[in-house]
Amino acid sequence: MDQASSSGIAMRRRATRTILAVDDSRTNLSVLAHRLGNLGYLVVLADSGTQALELISARGFDLVLLDKVMPELSGIHVLQEIRSARDTADLPVILLTAQNEPLGAVDAFAAGADDYLARPFEFEVLAARIERVLARADRIEELKRSNLALDARIAARAIELGEARTELAAGKADRKRLLASIQTLNDELDRTASR
Repeated sequence: MDQASSSGIAMRRRATRTILAVDDSRTNLSVLAHRLGNLGYLVVLADSGTQALELISARGFDLVLLDKVMPELSGIHVLQEIRSARDTADLPVILLTAQNEPLGAVDAFAAGADDYLARPFEFEVLAARIERVLARADRIEELKRSNLALDARIAARAIELGEARTELAAGKADRKRLLASIQTLNDELDRTASR
């Protein structure tokens, strides 16, 4: 497969991906929306943590780009809310920040971020990290589907085993009755022969 057709497949795959970009800076949101849109992503914008949580609960996203420092709800708080909800616990989140603090990444990862990126960054780096995080999310989703299929097969086998045990128990009971009947017939034959 040549590189042109390979990138065409990647573009078609990306076209269905929806990213929620959350930042209190309209400028940052505008730039992200434009650049990610050019890569084929559908980008939904939120300018606060509260709005982001409302959007996340209302619809599904493939990934969230989340600013760490925002008024009202910080990105860390929003991330903790995402991780605490069963429906969104595995939603991929990349935390972005303008603060160049050494322990910022530690806080982000401790809260459950899938990745962390400090501004200023090259957009190509962000795009590569998005692809990596989405690819990992796809693998996790495939594992979940495989586990569900395996669980279903195990449940079916358990039912079959239960049915086989029931049939075996019925067979043993029939055998026991048959042996008792044979014994009764033998006893009668012995009584008849001894007369």
